[in-house]
Amino acid sequence: MENIHPIFEKLLGTTQKEKLLGQRAIVVWLIGLSGSGKSTLARALENSLYKEGFHTALLDGDNLRTGVNNNLGFSSEDRVENIRRAAEVAKLIADNGTIAICSLITPTEEIRTMSRKILGEYYYEVFVECPLEVCERRDVKGLYKKARSGEIKDFTGIDSPFEDPANPDLVVDTDKLNEKESLDLLLSNILSKVRK
Repeated sequence: MENIHPIFEKLLGTTQKEKLLGQRAIVVWLIGLSGSGKSTLARALENSLYKEGFHTALLDGDNLRTGVNNNLGFSSEDRVENIRRAAEVAKLIADNGTIAICSLITPTEEIRTMSRKILGEYYYEVFVECPLEVCERRDVKGLYKKARSGEIKDFTGIDSPFEDPANPDLVVDTDKLNEKESLDLLLSNILSKVRK
């Protein structure tokens, strides 16, 4: 570490970049089981914010695993590292005045606490709530079927734990709300945070 000389204090600050973009930076961290609707909601939120004139960046768990996290598996250690890297990337995005939208399962309170610590005041936790049996019935990607048959090991909700968050900033129950209602709830909350 002795050869590393960060220059953070010499960079333009977030305040100047927010002023240029006409928005407040935030990291909208959508958590929930596979099939709960996180990615769908994240894409809809990004599109809606774009239409409102906001600059965003979307970090989806599957997309991150094809690039920056492509060397990670699904062990407990790799899951922590997956989220740590995502949080660090999201922080760089938010430091530049941009709204980061992160769609990641983020299965445990311990991992969420780490993300919250990395992101500080940027962190806005949205629990995309949906019962396991409903997610499994949807099984958009066919993952639950593979997990139940033993093709996929350590699958969250089946043989790896998912802990409901203790105190999320917002809960969007996609079992009770349709896609439009879910988006309307999320968008109204986020717009109140990002408008200058």
